[in-house]
Amino acid sequence: MIAELFSAVNSGAIAATPGGGDFVDISVPAWAWPALIGVIAAALLVDLLVFHRKAHVVNLREAAIESAVWVGLGLAVTGVIYAMFAGQGEGSGASVEYLSAYLIEKSLSVDNVFVWAIIFSHFKVPREYQHRTLFWGIFGALVLRFVFIFVGTAVINRFTVLLLFFGLFLIYTGWKILRGEDEDTDPSETATMRLFRRVVPSVDHYDGQKMFTKIDGKRFATPLLAVLVVIEVSDVIFAVDSVPAVLAVSREQFIVFASNAWAILGLRALFFLLADMRERFVYMPQTISVLLIFV
Repeated sequence: MIAELFSAVNSGAIAATPGGGDFVDISVPAWAWPALIGVIAAALLVDLLVFHRKAHVVNLREAAIESAVWVGLGLAVTGVIYAMFAGQGEGSGASVEYLSAYLIEKSLSVDNVFVWAIIFSHFKVPREYQHRTLFWGIFGALVLRFVFIFVGTAVINRFTVLLLFFGLFLIYTGWKILRGEDEDTDPSETATMRLFRRVVPSVDHYDGQKMFTKIDGKRFATPLLAVLVVIEVSDVIFAVDSVPAVLAVSREQFIVFASNAWAILGLRALFFLLADMRERFVYMPQTISVLLIFV
């Protein structure tokens, strides 16, 4: 399989994909979508109910092991994609598209980690509650990406010219980041948070890992719910950048969603691994900007 993947890349069969438009033509089996969603749900439940059943501070060793496991699972799916579509003569093409999309999404998602660190720091979220909050954040991100991808691929397949606008948008976004115009803002002063405080009765203290608490028989939202809202909004903003980038290398909804899902699932572990080392990645914005422009 590995030899065929390298052969496909070296022969140019896949090389045109990022900028050209030579995409695989596959028929996704009826069982594939339920199987993918089932495996993702099982992985999330095992992570939540087995490894993080009790609130605790995730240490560096634990984060490193979990991050390695998630990356290993994401890369292993490349082989599954190959096996699924080898019978259609598209095993190499489909697996290379998946791997390319996975690596792009993983690279672009690193910036999410540092934004989460800023959000948690601003709202003073206790470290032992951060993993549970990110669990629901990742769950919401998967749902939002599912919608983004289906809408995006449907629109692009119907109106191919829109891919040009996606490309121009990526170049514009990359240029903004390169020039330092993508500065962090106060998470609590966004329009979303102002609306949240007006609409949702809230308290300003935490109650364990609870999103809601009761006072005198009335239910109020805790700051964790506000944090979750900000995390979801930030993911929508990043999805506007990353989904068009992934659609530049694959138009197959199954491949695009699978690559997005497995890249996103490992972000929680990556957060605890990298969040405290943000200052070491001084060239991260420039790297991301170059990647966006190149794609």
